[in-house]
Amino acid sequence: MRWFLMVLLLLVVTPVCGEQASGPPIVGPVETGDLDAMLERGNLRVIVPGTALGEPSLPRQGSPVAQQRALAEAFARSLGLRMDLVPVFRLGEMLPLLEEGRADIVAANLTVTPARQERVDFSLPVDHVHEVVLVRAGNDDIRSLEDLLGRTVMVDRASSFWETLSALREEHPDIHLLAAPDHFDDESTIDMLARGQIDATVRDSNIAAMYLSYRDDIQVAFAVGERQLIAWGLRPDTPELLAALNRFLTIEKLTRPREARYVGDLPELQERRRLRILLPNTAASYYLWRGELVGFEYEFAHRFAEEHGMRLEVVVPPEQDVPGDWLEEGRADVAGGFLELSEPDADDTAIRFTNPWHHAQPHLVSPADAPEIADWDAVAGSTVAALAEGILWTELEALAEEHGFDLLPLPGLGGDIEDLVNRLVAGDFDHAVVEGHLLSMEMARRDDIRSQFEVGSPVPHGWAVRSADTELLEALNEFFRKEHRSAFYNILYRRYFEDERRIRRQLDERIRSAGQLSPWDDLVRRHAELHGFDWRLIVAQMYQESRFDPAARSPMGAAGLMQLMPRTAQQVGVQNLDDPAESIRGGVLYLDWVRRQLPEDLPVADRIWFTLAAYNAGLGHLLDARRLAEQKGWDRDRWFGNVENAMLLLSQRPYYSQARHGYVRGSEPVAYLDNISARFNAYVQLTEDQAAFTDGNGRPATVPEFAETVR
Repeated sequence: MRWFLMVLLLLVVTPVCGEQASGPPIVGPVETGDLDAMLERGNLRVIVPGTALGEPSLPRQGSPVAQQRALAEAFARSLGLRMDLVPVFRLGEMLPLLEEGRADIVAANLTVTPARQERVDFSLPVDHVHEVVLVRAGNDDIRSLEDLLGRTVMVDRASSFWETLSALREEHPDIHLLAAPDHFDDESTIDMLARGQIDATVRDSNIAAMYLSYRDDIQVAFAVGERQLIAWGLRPDTPELLAALNRFLTIEKLTRPREARYVGDLPELQERRRLRILLPNTAASYYLWRGELVGFEYEFAHRFAEEHGMRLEVVVPPEQDVPGDWLEEGRADVAGGFLELSEPDADDTAIRFTNPWHHAQPHLVSPADAPEIADWDAVAGSTVAALAEGILWTELEALAEEHGFDLLPLPGLGGDIEDLVNRLVAGDFDHAVVEGHLLSMEMARRDDIRSQFEVGSPVPHGWAVRSADTELLEALNEFFRKEHRSAFYNILYRRYFEDERRIRRQLDERIRSAGQLSPWDDLVRRHAELHGFDWRLIVAQMYQESRFDPAARSPMGAAGLMQLMPRTAQQVGVQNLDDPAESIRGGVLYLDWVRRQLPEDLPVADRIWFTLAAYNAGLGHLLDARRLAEQKGWDRDRWFGNVENAMLLLSQRPYYSQARHGYVRGSEPVAYLDNISARFNAYVQLTEDQAAFTDGNGRPATVPEFAETVR
């Protein structure tokens, strides 16, 4: 031990791995004030870990710090502010810099501890972790706390790990606790561990997972203590900034994919009970109408997912040329959007197309006041716009050369031709080639275009999957074989492409961007924001409860837009459930009451999902499901894929007979949450997420008090 301490003293004065000892933090002037002051100066100063060389630390794959830095940048952007990084090299300097007014937020995987809560305010948790003991790879002698007796454990004195180990030393004084030298970066201690110079160190589980993703010279020995909250620190004199941050984090946690990327064939997808499909937000494929998710391809995909025991999740891609990339990266499982079937390049075997399930006859389209055209000879000297790289493109190029017209290439339309038709009528080009199903939608609602003649042969459409997903491909092809031109298919097709009256009504009322989701948006905003709920979540719930019908009644006696039971209405002081304002006020009050019965340290999104599940099934049944989930080895703090599975079991006698609150038809709250979460995500996408944080001038909108602040 004496020899080791002498070596350690040498290390304290000798830079590690050739790095120079770090200098003072790179900080600017003292600037205090709340959100208004930051808006005035135009920046948000964010403390992040720095390297010994002075620059912000380079993000490693899967780095929680890098992920939180990206999240902080998105938060700053949502406020219309520039994010200025404040790299700090010693953990112990972070809070003093914040307190002095040298920065506004600490986004550095900071553990919430009682000592830190006395100094700063914390945001809602951005992560939940366990502190884990790391040892050298192959060291199986340390598997429990008792095995640390007589061992050397090195951690940063300013870290939460130091607090944890100091408390443990009161009962186990033989643990040799060493403070990491000031000039050490985080990985220097890991390097000492791998070289056998110390016996153990402690890290948060998410940081440990990042190291283990690329290092094979260390391993996790065991977890220490209870689950810890990771949050961002703010000065106590910035309540408006804290409220804005908590609002942002809530929406982020609710709308961010629960598992960002993964791949798997049909059996794996059925085990997850999720099918993710890429669909463009267009009138042909997927859109919102009167609060409901609709669209020809959406309903078609929903039927397939339902038949195979999966819930459908729509992923709206930002561009039309990414389906193959997004499938290969595991962001989705199926790509739709009326994809033209084509033979993949010899070098590109990443995706495979299904058999065609739809064919569309292209037409040459002109403005309504254009003269009638019988053939291509009459098009000479004109400009014709067409989909570039489409099946017809090569044929059109030959026709253009033969008949003397100019061919104008257009990017992928994804089934939405409204902009194309507007450009045609405005005179940007003389004619356009449009597929028949899309043309029928436009001609049903406008009289300023005309079809001249059919062009070429019908174009086949299908969906795409990863080449490795052979069972999914086979299931889709079987589904198409069964459903193509079936009664279901024909009814659906007439609804979206042939029923002119319905097409006009739906396309005129569909939601394209920030706008009216329901007739009651203003009422919902007022009450939702008062209690810290996103208004679009309440609208999604209200649609699920009543389809926006204030006179709705259930067989069990629930009434109004939010379907409150009479006893619940009395509890929250609502007299007239038929009054939309009263029903919305009462529903949000009750939702807030339910949320306050749940632990505050739950993951942000799951606390909301649990609240909605309890609103639907009752708080008692939710508590039973959480207990059962823990008994089954599932995560009692996560709804999707965990507690929802336990809720389903509570409709079976072996389980509900052992539950305090007895039987519950578990499929109802599970479907309730599936539908609300899907609709809410669609509402966020289609109302432009960032608009929720700004007013008409691009400045942050008024932010209400947020009830869930972790203090």
